[in-house]
Amino acid sequence: MTDLSPYRADPIVPDFDDSQPLIVFDGDCVLCSRTMRLILLFDRSERFRLAPAQGPIGQGLYRHLGLPADRFETYLLVADGQIFQRSTAVVHIAKRLPWPWRIAAALWIIPRPIRDGLYNLIARHRYRIFGRVESCGIADERLKQRML
Repeated sequence: MTDLSPYRADPIVPDFDDSQPLIVFDGDCVLCSRTMRLILLFDRSERFRLAPAQGPIGQGLYRHLGLPADRFETYLLVADGQIFQRSTAVVHIAKRLPWPWRIAAALWIIPRPIRDGLYNLIARHRYRIFGRVESCGIADERLKQRML
């Protein structure tokens, strides 16, 4: 977790509406795009919005956090004035989903180094296992409306 209050003042991060939770994800990753489609489908209250890491908001947030802006190996969740990364982002996303998906927040009981170790392992091999596309894999127009 990273306190994000300074991101609003960072000129590298474009202005965006952060009144709703925002998930930044690798738009070229098949696994990531499919996961985001599922999250948007499960999120019946339509509170989540998405931004690909390759876009201006994603690039700005990655740079703000000192993350490589050409390797997108972590989800970012911008919510409640904070940024959550890796497995902590997954846990906080799950907390905001309806039942039964909220149960995934129980991952919180696993120590973060172990959660992040597994997260990093999957992230490093995601293209080889799941594939890669050259543009964001979210084509549904209704879901595209929730992207920044």
